Amino acid sequence: MKLHNRVKELRARFNLTQEQLAKKVGVTRQTIAAIEKGDYVPSLFLALNICRTFCLPMEKTFWLQEERDDEKEMDLLD
Repeated sequence: MKLHNRVKELRARFNLTQEQLAKKVGVTRQTIAAIEKGDYVPSLFLALNICRTFCLPMEKTFWLQEERDDEKEMDLLD
């Protein structure tokens, strides 16, 4: 399973830079960038703070999705 998110889209909608969002939720800009790219899975506390910033429930911001079999095979080859 992979965690997906709408953080980049929502940040743009709220006219926030990565730095501004990072300050609001108490992390670095690099953390926000990594979340947006899907390279970092935020803690529950951080995810809830991000959702609170956007006034949205968790499921409108983050969701789990099954990986396709070909993605799993590529992971095994790496």
